Amino acid sequence: MSQWAGVVLAAGMGARMKSRLPKVLHRVCGKDLVRYPVELLRELGVDRIVVVVSPANKVEVEKVLGDQLEYVEQATPKGTGDAVAQAAKLLNTGNGDSPEHLFVLGADSPLLEAEILSQLMATHLEKASHMTILTGDSMSPGDLGRVRRNSAGQITGIVETASGDEAVEDPAEINGGVYCFSAPWLWEQLPKVRTNPGGEVYLTALASNGLAEGSNINGLKIAQAGQLQGVNNRVQLALVESVLRQRINRQWMLDGVTILDTASVFIDADVTIGQDAVILPNTMLLGRTTVGEECEIGPGSVLRDSSVGNRCRVTASMLEDAIMEDGADIGPFSHLRPGAHLEPGVHVGNFAEIKESRLAVGVLMGHFGYVGDASIGANANLGAGMVTCNYDGEEKHRTNIGAGAFVGCDTMLVAPVNVGDDAVTGAGSVITEDVPPGRLAVGVPARIVTKKSYKS
Repeated sequence: MSQWAGVVLAAGMGARMKSRLPKVLHRVCGKDLVRYPVELLRELGVDRIVVVVSPANKVEVEKVLGDQLEYVEQATPKGTGDAVAQAAKLLNTGNGDSPEHLFVLGADSPLLEAEILSQLMATHLEKASHMTILTGDSMSPGDLGRVRRNSAGQITGIVETASGDEAVEDPAEINGGVYCFSAPWLWEQLPKVRTNPGGEVYLTALASNGLAEGSNINGLKIAQAGQLQGVNNRVQLALVESVLRQRINRQWMLDGVTILDTASVFIDADVTIGQDAVILPNTMLLGRTTVGEECEIGPGSVLRDSSVGNRCRVTASMLEDAIMEDGADIGPFSHLRPGAHLEPGVHVGNFAEIKESRLAVGVLMGHFGYVGDASIGANANLGAGMVTCNYDGEEKHRTNIGAGAFVGCDTMLVAPVNVGDDAVTGAGSVITEDVPPGRLAVGVPARIVTKKSYKS
């Protein structure tokens, strides 16, 4: 019998989000909501995790989380108690692999931290609890359940706002929707929970039911009640995003990254940044972007799912699924589109766009131009206004420019075409045929003007 398993409740309809996208797939700091509890449980060492999904979001949730987890459907939304009962079909098998203890938490509370949940687990084990509830004091309970205690401080029950049993008062001790259970006790008690008038089975009813039967019901009240904030609408989504972004920025600064204006810098949860990097104002590092050491990013730059090496500079430019190796620089006002790859020491200046192309060591592209579906050799110089004409209206074609080549201003390279090593194109040329190594091509369409090597 394993000691711990986790259940993530991700089957809610999320109607208040008013969205075609399932609530648990909305993103906070670039990460799907449902990923937060799963990664927390793994950080706590809980290896067996069951995710309760709905028929409407099952395929999408599994795509996000992968096949290393277990999934069970809650066919109709009948409340949290019913959701856990569905998980029991996988966990309460009676064949010796059922867990001793169960962690249950929702998929919409991304501000929870591992340290708090570790304290909850420890409290649960130290007090030999049947049920341990994470709680906190709130000046504005909103739609969270309210914890009731007797004069001795014993939890006597949890009142759900949706039940309408009593008025919402302010302040109150709130239920964070995070629980530890003794698994055998939970399997025994769940069938005893009555369906409420709305047709739902509330997991919170176990607190009052258990107390009535003499069970050991405890709570851990935390000072950081803000961590219990869930997401039920777009306002709350923006709220937790703001809190988490400031938390992320603070941690990077403590780790040796300079952020001059934390209010205008957006860094997603999966981003990594090297020591002594400087992130300037109005910059966004999104997705799984990596930034190396001693880089300067910004101001006004956007990097999405891109890799930037050490000692690079990205000034007022955009990168998407692109790679910059050590010592490369770009900008201002340039764009690396998917598949762009700058090798060490490449310089790309202003108003340039590069897509599905590799620029080798030392390439210079000072300003104004488009490179698409191309390979550029080492130390080539790409003049202002040069364009690779890679699309013929039906298919994309490649351009190859050799090492040391000099592409003159306003050159049009009509792909498929090759420019040899150390070749030169004259300003305004339209290259429709291959240019041999070391030769000069000029004109519209371009012609080779000398049989001798241009650079000899």
